Amino acid sequence: MLLRILLIVLLATSLFSTSCQGKKKIGKPKKHGNNVKKKPHTNAIIDIQDFGAKGDGLSDDTQAFIKAWDKACKAENGVLLIPRHKIYYIGPIKFHGPCKKGLRMMINGELRASKDLSDYNEDRRHWLLFQNMENFVVEGVGSIDGNGHVWWIRSCKVDKTIAMTFYNCTNLIVRNLELKNPQKMHLTITKSKLVEVSRLKITAPADSPNTDGIHVSGTKNIDIHHSYIGTGDDCISIVSGSTNVRARYIHCGPGHGISIGSLGKNKEEDTVSNIYVHDATLRGTTNGLRIKSWQGGRGYAKDILFQDIDMVNVTNPIIIDQFYCDQDKPCKEQRAAPVRRCETLALDGFRWGRGRPKKYWREVIRYDMEQLQLTEDVTLDRKVWRKWIRVEG
Repeated sequence: MLLRILLIVLLATSLFSTSCQGKKKIGKPKKHGNNVKKKPHTNAIIDIQDFGAKGDGLSDDTQAFIKAWDKACKAENGVLLIPRHKIYYIGPIKFHGPCKKGLRMMINGELRASKDLSDYNEDRRHWLLFQNMENFVVEGVGSIDGNGHVWWIRSCKVDKTIAMTFYNCTNLIVRNLELKNPQKMHLTITKSKLVEVSRLKITAPADSPNTDGIHVSGTKNIDIHHSYIGTGDDCISIVSGSTNVRARYIHCGPGHGISIGSLGKNKEEDTVSNIYVHDATLRGTTNGLRIKSWQGGRGYAKDILFQDIDMVNVTNPIIIDQFYCDQDKPCKEQRAAPVRRCETLALDGFRWGRGRPKKYWREVIRYDMEQLQLTEDVTLDRKVWRKWIRVEG
């Protein structure tokens, strides 16, 4: 199935009830990443190999990385260099800040995660953790391999390790890297602000469990662009506390599409706002664009714009799921949060589609549509829908 979406606006979509309020213009996130100072003429180069790293793919280079980071963090305009044509086998590392200004990490070789699960006993959740960093750049022509195969055979996602995490960072740039085969998620940005993520190649097998590409949580002003993401879970997931999130020029597939949520688990109050996704291609994904929330949750997801999206062979193009349940045992049935009203849930510019079976509105937006209060902005009439979309094939 091929869909060309010129404009989808989900404006002020209330969490779990998917209610909408007002016609506030959705703004683009503020520019960010630009506050990172340009590379000065002189840098303090800290080569990982000067600290005993062998880079043979067999020796444990963890301690060499810890020692090199300690020196690079204390050097003004420091560059932590990881040379190319080497494979550095390392266990979990916490790259603590704050550091001196202008720090950059140049990953030109390959970082490969330890396969010994006992190495992760101290912190099961993180392999490479960067925290409390400011004006920090991570880039290079290298790759980050989570050795996920040893984790995937243990299907339970509890306590699985995230490959690369940035926590409490400001003015952060991550670019030009390949991330592959994570233990769980590839890259998470948590409680950070002014972030730019670009030109990444993110890959994991389509059947690898819980391998989200980029996971954004509690983060403000983040721009994700010009990246290829093919995973076994969401290509991009945006969860509670995130605002001013922009994703553009993204190729997604395989995977579960681009998701807002899941939100509101355990009846928590979660909020997401000002999300702008445009110029993206989703190919061969299970879902396209999705808002998913646990039943009984509270909060909102509002000011959301999906624009210029291509979908090719996408099973469920658009899903709003107010009864999301991702656990082994069925969730106890609860009522969704009360619906206030929905004044603007607009689909404008559906021009054509190709594929079978034919997708009508009731089939495109699924799960408990009766929970919505719809206005003249949205119609469920198939005759009107057929005027909007020409079905071929």
